[in-house]
Amino acid sequence: MDKNLIIKGIVDTSHYVYKKGLVPGKSGNISCRFYEEGISKIAITRSGIAKRNVEADDIIIIDMDGNVLEGDKKPSMETFLHLGIYRERDDINSIVHSHSPFATGFSMSGKKLKRLEGFGPIETPHIPYVKYASPGSEELAKNTAFMMKDNDAVVLKNHGTVAAGVNLDEATLLAEFIEDIAKIQYIAHTLSLNSDTSV
Repeated sequence: MDKNLIIKGIVDTSHYVYKKGLVPGKSGNISCRFYEEGISKIAITRSGIAKRNVEADDIIIIDMDGNVLEGDKKPSMETFLHLGIYRERDDINSIVHSHSPFATGFSMSGKKLKRLEGFGPIETPHIPYVKYASPGSEELAKNTAFMMKDNDAVVLKNHGTVAAGVNLDEATLLAEFIEDIAKIQYIAHTLSLNSDTSV
């Protein structure tokens, strides 16, 4: 895919997930893998910017070792989390890391987040949690890459979610769906606590 189209896709996705409330403040990061002259490269959002403000020059091009190839800004602090997943999964070309409040709240409460219909192939009854490690750390990158070997979506304990796909659209839809099922389960739980058993 053309690099300029990939950059535009990341910009558009950044604005979209911000409007959806998945990346409040300056949180979250988005990336795409592409090939240029047979070389695998990653386009990723820069560090420290609200996704509503992302423009083309906020997308940094790096190699698979994290070296900056194009761009004069610092790539996302979670760059090695993205790279770790790409190294594990040849079938993954896009990653959306969000800070979805409902899904993150589930991980903080210790309650399991059930997979619901519409999630795609259901392989496990719950969305896996990745044990907590400091944001941007090598430990978090390793833990996440390990859990993503057999999953397209995970929830980072006390942190956010990671959704991956063959393209940006697939990864974004998955990120949305995780938050939606968290909302649905929260609503169902709240209604069950407040139900009028006399009716």
